[in-house]
Amino acid sequence: MTEFLWRLPSRGDGRRARPELRHRGGFSDPAPIPATGIGAPRAADREPTDVRPGRFGPFDDLHQVIDAAELAGLDGVLAPYDPLGEESWIVAGGALRATRHSRVVVEFQPAFGTPVYAAKMSATLQRLSGGRLGWRLAVDTDTEDGRSRGDRVTGDDRYTRAAEFLTVARGVWNSEPVPGAGFRGTGVEFAGEYFDVIDGGFRGVLSGLPFPEVQLSGTSAAALDLSAQHGDVHLFTETPHGPAEELAGLRARTAETGRTVRAGLELPIIARETEDEAWARAERQWREVRPDGPGARSLSLGDGRWAGFDAIGHPQTIGLVGSYEQVARQLRAYAATGFDTVVLTGHPHIEEVHRAGEHLLFLADPATRTLKEAAV
Repeated sequence: MTEFLWRLPSRGDGRRARPELRHRGGFSDPAPIPATGIGAPRAADREPTDVRPGRFGPFDDLHQVIDAAELAGLDGVLAPYDPLGEESWIVAGGALRATRHSRVVVEFQPAFGTPVYAAKMSATLQRLSGGRLGWRLAVDTDTEDGRSRGDRVTGDDRYTRAAEFLTVARGVWNSEPVPGAGFRGTGVEFAGEYFDVIDGGFRGVLSGLPFPEVQLSGTSAAALDLSAQHGDVHLFTETPHGPAEELAGLRARTAETGRTVRAGLELPIIARETEDEAWARAERQWREVRPDGPGARSLSLGDGRWAGFDAIGHPQTIGLVGSYEQVARQLRAYAATGFDTVVLTGHPHIEEVHRAGEHLLFLADPATRTLKEAAV
């Protein structure tokens, strides 16, 4: 079975590629747009979704995306880390409270707090949600982002710290004090380069809960080593030559550690009833940011893969464009290669979530997402 998650918006949702128009459910007033002349929107685009002031905020739209993902049959959602967006922990907590079945993965960078604090927050969220929380560590953030948060750790040292973070978090999570032995000297002791813990460990209601599934990413040797030692799922992105080579690198490292680490892909998609409809949608978004020059199809890599998604507002460069059957066929090919987790995304989120649930997922994973007659 392939697990499908949806990457939530971190700064509101949007229908279009142009950033100044991508503010439906946004977190601030949109940038001024000229009423006439170059850059002016069409008349239909000038109409707001809801003209009543103060009645709907950004989280109303965000929770519609979360609800849509659960109703559409996706397995969960990812609350992404974005230094300029909403706090992913708050979004994840809201998503867990608003859903009954969906897994919610919170992405955060290890410098946001101590591993004991992260573990305690997560234990509380696991109690709230029946164990549906997952972690994704944003280890490879850029230097400017780190310094803006007061974080001086750079390079491969970030992976060393992340390894300590996960070691401590798992240690205090699974540690039970010796009954009747008192408080001191009964818990976890850890002395590392970045974290020191004395007598750590959860007691009472915080103990005995499932530890969050840990998702990691990156293709460097340090990133793959971290996953081989501490990860549960390693997420890759598509590349011009395909992700198989990077997956082989992960498999080589897990063979050395003896651990099993599942593989996943992050994929933006544009899927429609026909291939022409999908490419027309891609072309419309592409022309909003590239009004001149070659069209969207000039970046086609074959097999429905398109290398223009970063230009239209996605974190990833390469994703899939095509009919539902074409996109599903490529998703099945990824699954056959060894990728059993896929994080999908598309603009606008609510509509694309429903399209994926109604037209795509059962084609991509027919064995487990197609109803069968009960045996008599």
